Amino acid sequence: MIFSPSIEAIYCDTGIDFYESVARIARLGFETFEFWSWWDKDIHAIQRLTEEFGLTVGSFCTKMIPLVNPSRRKEYITGLEESIAAATSLGCKHLITQVGDEQLGLSRWEQKQSIVQGLKECVPLLQERGITLLVEPLNTKVDHPGYFLVRSQDGFEIIDEVDSPNVKLVFDIYHQQVSEGNLIPSMTGNVDKIGYLHAADHPGRHQPGTGEINLMNVLRAVDQAGYTGWVGLEYVPIGDPDESLVRIRFDFEEFSHETHW
Repeated sequence: MIFSPSIEAIYCDTGIDFYESVARIARLGFETFEFWSWWDKDIHAIQRLTEEFGLTVGSFCTKMIPLVNPSRRKEYITGLEESIAAATSLGCKHLITQVGDEQLGLSRWEQKQSIVQGLKECVPLLQERGITLLVEPLNTKVDHPGYFLVRSQDGFEIIDEVDSPNVKLVFDIYHQQVSEGNLIPSMTGNVDKIGYLHAADHPGRHQPGTGEINLMNVLRAVDQAGYTGWVGLEYVPIGDPDESLVRIRFDFEEFSHETHW
């Protein structure tokens, strides 16, 4: 597995500049990082930093245009094209997409079909650049009231309907613990549909070991099921962020294949 600190989550309340945070990640021994929005950042500056420190960008988000609304599909595709261009310039192979909030006047079936059809239209663009688009379920109980896609099974059904190796699910362990629990069976039973993991504990969305999720057992289970991809460390730390990352490197060393963090 490849552990990827989420810059904007981990350093959100520190006052540390985004670009300095990237350098800190490298000094702590990580080889990859991720962030949320690309459109408010200097892509060339990020590119220079990745080259200077030998870093890889694990993922970032597409523009926030709802897939649940078919009337905005053209706008979504345009935003995806721009996001793919940014990803290509940074050598990033994963883009995370959210689907948007529930739409008044449209049934859940209509909204789900809008997601499926929109994602199918994205496939040729993704294939051309070798990028995987990651669909993200979120919890509505704590963080994202009104969001359409909540349960992992609904997400897996969408992935099945799209039926492309370039469209997978990002399984956020924190969000799914809030929404439904049953983490290990849900993940190991659908590991072929998962293209990326996000990890934080619950409650509080803090670093592993601060709440009720036994991340060690979860990762061991998906590792045995064949998952070898990214684990995005998308948490808000209690205490010093650098110390929390050092602790993760120590605690989860068994999952770092070769030198990848």
